[in-house]
Amino acid sequence: MRQPLPSLKGGIGGGSLFMAIKFQYNKTSLQQIEKQLKMRQRTLPIIKSKETALRLEVKRCKEEVAALEAKLQEQIAGYESMYALWGEFDTSLVELKDVELDVKKIAGVRVPILKNIRLEARPFGIFSAPKWYFDGINLLHGLAKTAVEREFAVAKQDLLDHARRKTTQKVNLFEKVQIPGFQEAVRKIKRFMEDEENLSKSSQKILKSLQEKRRDADGDGIDDSDEAAAAAMMQKQKRGGDA
Repeated sequence: MRQPLPSLKGGIGGGSLFMAIKFQYNKTSLQQIEKQLKMRQRTLPIIKSKETALRLEVKRCKEEVAALEAKLQEQIAGYESMYALWGEFDTSLVELKDVELDVKKIAGVRVPILKNIRLEARPFGIFSAPKWYFDGINLLHGLAKTAVEREFAVAKQDLLDHARRKTTQKVNLFEKVQIPGFQEAVRKIKRFMEDEENLSKSSQKILKSLQEKRRDADGDGIDDSDEAAAAAMMQKQKRGGDA
């Protein structure tokens, strides 16, 4: 038979994989630990679903960033093909006036969304300027628009990836640390309470047997110290359960 622990305070921690949990070997502590355990067991599937959604969104963002990067490089190549002419171009003709933003929740994470990019071209002398100015303005418009879109896509990817990493950490915390820790605490408390109950029943049986022998033999051959020892064992067990 397992002996009751000398102290009614317990804990799981140290060098084990379980989280440090402070508890007592009684019903109140058991109820509190079981409540914490059930809450995490209910929450874990929700967090896992969020992690999966975030992984998919991060993957989409990476594909979007890669596509915009390829588009930007293509536009830069077009710009470089006209390199000899850019010395004649007035770059102040093209100006980024405004960037319209919105906020959207993606898998529970608030991220900025690019709604519109306002680019303006200042008036210039159509007859005095080179004919290719229109192509140059369109090219710069495209470059600026793609560059801004790419920056926002990268920012969105970083935000979602950061949220995904934190969610993964929480999944690991629940799945590998907290839930096993609370489960181990429940097992320890239940084992102690079972041993306590078994010891109490054994003590009661011994005392009852002694009392029956006393009644049958009118006290002959029965040592009062045996009954006292059994009563003391029951009292000690009662104090342990009330602590």
